[in-house]
Amino acid sequence: MKQIVTYAAAGLAFALACLAGASTASAAGDATKGKETFLAVGCFTCHGRAGEGGRLNYPAPPLAQLQMPVEGLQVFLRDPPNDMPPYVKEVLSDDEIANIHAFLQSLPGRVDPKTIPLLNP
Repeated sequence: MKQIVTYAAAGLAFALACLAGASTASAAGDATKGKETFLAVGCFTCHGRAGEGGRLNYPAPPLAQLQMPVEGLQVFLRDPPNDMPPYVKEVLSDDEIANIHAFLQSLPGRVDPKTIPLLNP
């Protein structure tokens, strides 16, 4: 049930970002700075160092190759669901969020198990 609520919150965040219009942050972002910020603010503790996802109090979704525009990520981070802390502008600027978004987009994402020889004798 919590996972459904999380997905619903993500969808709402995306819709609100679309309604809000363009953000002041650069959509391109800097992946190198984004990785530094991702690690510095502790995103990796729940979502993994490579955005692979994890589990703390509940499953934390993988973020590599995130299919959410930077504006949606900004809205989501400002008012997140469950135990995720909110990242207000004084803690994480819009530009820093754009950098994190660029970092997440630079990650390889999930690998198809059929392409791993060890798993396919």
